[in-house]
Amino acid sequence: MKTLSALIAAAALFGGVQLFHDGNGESVADEATASNTYRLVANGDEAACAVSRGAEISDGLSLLTVAPACRRLLPGIERAKFWHEQNDGTVAFSANGIDPIVTFAVADGDGYESYAPATPLLSLAGDRKTDD
Repeated sequence: MKTLSALIAAAALFGGVQLFHDGNGESVADEATASNTYRLVANGDEAACAVSRGAEISDGLSLLTVAPACRRLLPGIERAKFWHEQNDGTVAFSANGIDPIVTFAVADGDGYESYAPATPLLSLAGDRKTDD
């Protein structure tokens, strides 16, 4: 019985290391440092804050960091921890990886525009220089 427990523990450790390194020698932690930073803007630049898309944890699901100041744009968005990109190009922010707090569609040009909830209208565009 102890041998079986030791084998299970060793397999879990090996699997965890492979998951952390994504099986290719590169650490997933390195990907998190190379996250994408976006500027989230409400209603035509009334207010703005920063969000960062982090490491991908599964197909289309990535970690998300939302600045506390984003609460001014949409109360509750500060709870979002996941960026979920669908096959149709839409993106949803959620606290649990499933239930969207806000959903974006690809905008004309570069970035995204929210469509759910209907108000406030939020735009999300790449921004390497955010202070929020």
